[in-house]
Amino acid sequence: MVREVTLPEMLDVRERRAARQRELLGQYHAPLISFTMNIPGPVKDSPLIRRGFRAGLALLEERLGRAGLPLLHREEREGHTGCEALWVSGGEALEIKRLCVQIEDTFPLGRLFDLDVLTPAGEKLDRELVGGGSRDCIVCGAPGRDCAARRLHSVPQLQEAVRAILTGYFYAADRDRAAVLATQALLDEAHTTPKPGLVDENNTGSHTDMDLAAFERSARTLTPYWSKCFELGREGAESPPEETFPALQQAGLEAERAMLEVTGGVNTHKGAIFLLGLLCAAMGRLWDPGAPCRDPEALGAECAAMVAAATAAHWSELKTHPERAATAGDNFYLQYGLTGARGEAAQGLPGAVNIALPVYETALAQGLDHNHAGTAALLHLIARGLDTNMVRRGGWEGAQAAARETQALLDRAPFPPLDAISALDDAFIAQNLSPGGCADLLAGTYLLHGWKEEN
Repeated sequence: MVREVTLPEMLDVRERRAARQRELLGQYHAPLISFTMNIPGPVKDSPLIRRGFRAGLALLEERLGRAGLPLLHREEREGHTGCEALWVSGGEALEIKRLCVQIEDTFPLGRLFDLDVLTPAGEKLDRELVGGGSRDCIVCGAPGRDCAARRLHSVPQLQEAVRAILTGYFYAADRDRAAVLATQALLDEAHTTPKPGLVDENNTGSHTDMDLAAFERSARTLTPYWSKCFELGREGAESPPEETFPALQQAGLEAERAMLEVTGGVNTHKGAIFLLGLLCAAMGRLWDPGAPCRDPEALGAECAAMVAAATAAHWSELKTHPERAATAGDNFYLQYGLTGARGEAAQGLPGAVNIALPVYETALAQGLDHNHAGTAALLHLIARGLDTNMVRRGGWEGAQAAARETQALLDRAPFPPLDAISALDDAFIAQNLSPGGCADLLAGTYLLHGWKEEN
């Protein structure tokens, strides 16, 4: 609930801050940083403002650490009167002030930060002492304090400028972070070892046309595509979800061409382009600058909303005109009812959201490392017996027998030892089986987990 701050409240919080500053200076006899947000108007608190404040705290801590300045004490407070932090740091006050001015002047949110530095004697250092000049107007960019002194801009104008600064920064940051996490998810999936029948650090699985290096090149090439998907999702956020999908399909075709170019025509990530592209678009569609949606179920549901209509129409047409089946996936749908990656997305990615992610996170909670947790999650996906790649390579009976073998291994231990998984890998290779669709869902699992864990 929005709560406005009264003048008496602001005067009281300033007095309490000054008193606390004196206490800390008397206790530590070291420079003190007083960090507040420059938020105009009577509303000083919101999820977006708090997120900006926390970004400032993280940057300040990183810069102090990089400079070798020890943090002796820290305390922060968030409330309707605004965000504030009091940190005591070792080192020279002028060095700390210089660092703070650099943050204020160069960080995209720095114009909204007030990073005051007090000497051990309680003297507040001016920006000019370390080469900092007057600060520009957040509305028009005019230098100095003239706009504020003459009240040239209304409170609503100032508030909108603050909102634009915060929103613009976090949009770019979240879009870029989603792209980094998607690329890392593909790299992590490729390096997860052992993976039955799949390329990993031990071998090339049941594949003779690809290796780990090809997967790495492909993954890194796709980074701009993930950003594009996030942008397309955000641009279409006010439209029905199904209207976002055609634009994603076009972007996906371009990403496939880029993938094939760097792999020499080898399909390393076609399924991942589809599934992870949808997830990035869902992140964009559900994005809020103050609190981005990080709920795996909600993201999966948004994926379903984008593709369900197109998928249903495709299956309906196949049933009516089976002669139009153009892919192995189409034929498997007609023969066995397997819906592949399309069906997985149309149902909200249940394999990743409801199976692999809980297994992966449970394994981590029980002390398994990232790699071992990932191998276990993959096995639980294989045991479903729904991977069309397995059917294509081993036939229906072969794929189902492999799923039963995998389930038997899980029945003995939900997180099997790596040597047992390596033995399963040997068996899959001998039968030329490769659960590529499950590998894509494992990458989606890594992406969901990484996004969920972001601050």
